Amino acid sequence: MAEESAGQERLDRITEIIAEQMGADVCSIYLFRDAETLELCATQGLNKEAVHQTRMRIGEGLVGRVARSKSPVNTADAPSAKGFRFMPETGEEIFSAFLGVPVQRLGEGLGVLVVQSKEARIYSEDEVYALEVVAMVLAEMTELGAFVGEGAALKALHTQQALFRGGTAQEGAAEGRVYLHEPRVVVTNPIAEDPHEELRRLEQAMETMRGSIDDMLSNVSKTTDKEQQKVLEAYRMFANSRGWVRRMEEDIALGLSAEAAVEKEQSATRTRMESVPDPYLRERLHDLDDLSNRLLRLLTGQGKDTGAEMPDQPILVARNIGPGELLEYGKKLKGIVLEEGSVGSHAAIVARAWAIPLVINAKRILTEALNGDHILVDGDQGVVHLRPEDAVAAAFRDKIAMQTQALSRYAEIRDKPAQSLCGTTISLHMNAGLMADLPSLENSGAEGVGLFRTELQFLTRARVPRRSELATIYGSVMDAAQGKRVVFRTLDIGSDKVLPYMKPQDEPNPAMGWRAIRVGLDKKGVMRMQLQALIRGANGRPLSVMFPFVAQFDEFREARQHLLDEIERERKLGHVLPEKVEIGAMLETPSLGFAPRQFFEMADFISIGGNDLKQFFFAADRENERVRKRYDTLNVSFMTFLQQIVQRCNETGTPLSFCGEDAGRPVEAMCFAAIGMRSLSMRPASIGPVKSLLRRTDLNEAKAVIEEAFQSGAQSVRPAVINWITGQS
Repeated sequence: MAEESAGQERLDRITEIIAEQMGADVCSIYLFRDAETLELCATQGLNKEAVHQTRMRIGEGLVGRVARSKSPVNTADAPSAKGFRFMPETGEEIFSAFLGVPVQRLGEGLGVLVVQSKEARIYSEDEVYALEVVAMVLAEMTELGAFVGEGAALKALHTQQALFRGGTAQEGAAEGRVYLHEPRVVVTNPIAEDPHEELRRLEQAMETMRGSIDDMLSNVSKTTDKEQQKVLEAYRMFANSRGWVRRMEEDIALGLSAEAAVEKEQSATRTRMESVPDPYLRERLHDLDDLSNRLLRLLTGQGKDTGAEMPDQPILVARNIGPGELLEYGKKLKGIVLEEGSVGSHAAIVARAWAIPLVINAKRILTEALNGDHILVDGDQGVVHLRPEDAVAAAFRDKIAMQTQALSRYAEIRDKPAQSLCGTTISLHMNAGLMADLPSLENSGAEGVGLFRTELQFLTRARVPRRSELATIYGSVMDAAQGKRVVFRTLDIGSDKVLPYMKPQDEPNPAMGWRAIRVGLDKKGVMRMQLQALIRGANGRPLSVMFPFVAQFDEFREARQHLLDEIERERKLGHVLPEKVEIGAMLETPSLGFAPRQFFEMADFISIGGNDLKQFFFAADRENERVRKRYDTLNVSFMTFLQQIVQRCNETGTPLSFCGEDAGRPVEAMCFAAIGMRSLSMRPASIGPVKSLLRRTDLNEAKAVIEEAFQSGAQSVRPAVINWITGQS
């Protein structure tokens, strides 16, 4: 296998050796030509004319079955086995015994290795194991480009253009170069000549890793965090697993290098992770996967910091990433692509704050991307182009140029009011969560901060922030706002926003569980501390506080009273009190829309939290791509409900705003204004496009179009509104 030769020649030679050594009549290697199709790439014993001609879909035939299950198929009578597919061009109908094993690397299927015999027999456990070891080495050689040749199945990895479809977590478009958050460990020496030396290397790396885990456990034991202790103890238990170590030692005894043995076991672990339904067991397997990564980095010397320089125009590519890690990169990033992630994740919040595109759930991009690869991120469509062709890149640059041209037009109206043709003025505010967002207040033309997310100061720390720290931050936010109104939303944690130092809650449906104001009312100490910090941060200036995820009047009344009590306490202590205090609520649950009139009278202002309200109104989880896009914000039912909220606020004279992604979409924003909303809060980059459309619209005419759509029995007002806007322009 170490001989220098062309890809096809090397594959042919490997099939000859395996057939000869195993006493098999046939040895064949099938490799994927695309994500769904396998191709016969080399054979000893079948018709040579079938090479590169025979193809099958994943799951089709016994070979396809091995590829789909990522586990061996061993049968003495292949023609009668479940799923057998007869392929006359190969001449394999005369062979009874069949053994197929997956060729895979870290759970990613690359192909299938097969041996067959005329004699009806079941291959022994030793033979299955030996073939699995060979398949693993084949996978490493495939990764390293040992089998490059003509045809799609033998194309060089990491050289072809690739398209990934994910989900949109933040709109926008960016072109740049890949920067991997955790570069993949590459095993360059799959085979070793001295098993004793490899066993010594493995043992040394295991000792180093166990020592680092013991150190972590020792540090945690000095604290009172029992939950973290339990996690690390389970972690240490896996690190000391004799079964895991024994399997790696057996692989080394059969000729693998220490790192190849670790990777072989890691690949098996990842395959098991895919098939385990129990979330607890899957999490434990994930621990084992993580330990394997640590071990591989020790053995290869490839730490997280590989010395790779951040390229110009960096696009961060990662499996997932926490807010602290992301913030360390600063604003240098031009875009983010995640294999996992969610629309409400910390990464999404930061990406919105930085106004850079974020695509989530881009499956398998980590197995394909390399540091420095040319990449295009289309956050509008949730699409990523890796190593794109020139024509694709040119079309993409045209899109970016058009967006840039539009931005220059928006700059011209930055200081002008969002006044419609009928003379109605809409207040446009921005959402923020970081000090770094505040310069956008002036640059975007926002009239104030309609939502300042206070949870980011909690999420990016390893401990609860001190009251004095928070007071300083809140004061700095008000300083940066230069007298413009800032609405501080109290701590909104739970659901997808879990504090690193807070005991995790294993809830079946966290979005509807213990979160936001529910946590605050149960953990009164934390709420009081934050309210005190807000009062002190205001330092005599006007203060606007908004409580999130209020589901019933009593919750708001209790939270409001807590704030009033803290103001009284600060007064008795002789501290400077805010010049004026406004206390509001986020309306994110349908139940609050039907609250008693007293709620609307008591609230100084109400902000509709569109993202959560929509998911609960339609019973459609916004993290679930299959149902999230099924429901339209401009659906007649939802718009009717919003109209009712507008009417109730008008009756009590309660200021109302709409806050969320939809407020930043020009068509939706115009419809909200048409049904009576006079304040919208959005990400800074959306203010220009929204203002531009509002200034070109007669809201009375728009309302008439919406009312007509209501009466027509249409499911959504969108088609009618789009037609009307198109006819106007």
